[in-house]
Amino acid sequence: MTPPQTSSRRLLLSVWGGVTGSSHVWRKTAVAAGCALLVAAVAGCGGGEGVDQNATVTAYVAAPLCVGAKQELASHSGRAGDLHVQAICLPRASSPKKLTLATLGANARRATEDSTTVAYLEAPDPRAARFTHPILETAEVPWISESSGEAAMARLFELIEAADSGSLRQSLREALGQT
Repeated sequence: MTPPQTSSRRLLLSVWGGVTGSSHVWRKTAVAAGCALLVAAVAGCGGGEGVDQNATVTAYVAAPLCVGAKQELASHSGRAGDLHVQAICLPRASSPKKLTLATLGANARRATEDSTTVAYLEAPDPRAARFTHPILETAEVPWISESSGEAAMARLFELIEAADSGSLRQSLREALGQT
């Protein structure tokens, strides 16, 4: 008697018990993730060769500066040169006696993950800067430390309007001495 034919497919154990056939889902997921990483690398997270005319750029604003920054933004009609500027207010990360490190880190990472980010506006606080600046530096996101939101946003507008035609982030970092 001849032994029965077996399939050339490799059988895998299922997490729910039993045997399951191999799945192409993992392979497809890995290919999709690789493509997404490649696209992100090519895009350069905002550090490319300039910003298109009429593009929208983003400033992430620490909670204590948010009201003043939005007022200054409105006084410029949300435009700096030929760019639209938007401000995104971040959650409060400190109280008078204590810093919430998880929120500080999450705020800085949120700014670094947005390819339209041109600056992170913060109140001067050396305790917070110890945690946020390394995150921002890694993604080459410039920060502006001012005691008021109006001053921080006004400084950002001034820097954007004086920037050269290369990478906007790089121009701002150079003007702020962060290179």
